[in-house]
Amino acid sequence: MRTKITLNNCSVFFDFDNTITPFDVFDNIVETFATDEKWMEYESAWKSGRIGSKDCLSGQLKSVRINKKGLEKHLAKIRVDPHFKKIIALLKKKGVSPVIVSDSFRFFLEYILKNNGIERLKIYSNQIRFVKDRLMPAFPHQHSTCRTCGNCKKKHLPDEDREQRTVIYVGDGLSDLCPAIHSDIVFAKGSLKKYLTKEGKESFPFETLKDVYVHLSSRIEF
Repeated sequence: MRTKITLNNCSVFFDFDNTITPFDVFDNIVETFATDEKWMEYESAWKSGRIGSKDCLSGQLKSVRINKKGLEKHLAKIRVDPHFKKIIALLKKKGVSPVIVSDSFRFFLEYILKNNGIERLKIYSNQIRFVKDRLMPAFPHQHSTCRTCGNCKKKHLPDEDREQRTVIYVGDGLSDLCPAIHSDIVFAKGSLKKYLTKEGKESFPFETLKDVYVHLSSRIEF
């Protein structure tokens, strides 16, 4: 693994839930606003590999009842890891803006980020629209053949100049495995760290984004 990171011709990607936020926001919404326990069946089927995340997310949202105003009130309580802003500032010194790739929903991400004073970051995620107290999902970035993820994160990694471009990825879960394997430098925790170790892929461990910030600030060549 590279010991020094040159940010010229570099791309940096972050997962959102349990990476930028201290817990899984989507799971929290489902657990808080579900009107029945059918969502648990979808969770079990997804974890066992019987369904992909699109079917899991769509199925779980069928149990959720919350209107836009109520959801905004809930999301307003969520804080992001304080070191995410520090990482953004560090990267921007070299003209690099991180990209967020998430298998959650854009409305959640944008509201939380804006409420934490973070705007104008590029986001690739799934989408929702409100129909009274129902959340209706859409999946504009699903892979044409692979159905593992609702949002194919690997699709957003750069294809051009890959030999000259350094791709850095930060994540924690199953939906991060594919893009992490195809990245040059990976910061991993949770199930992602276990998967990468099993696959023989090196990564830097982290618990919070403070660990990522310390690694980057000590290794970036300015």
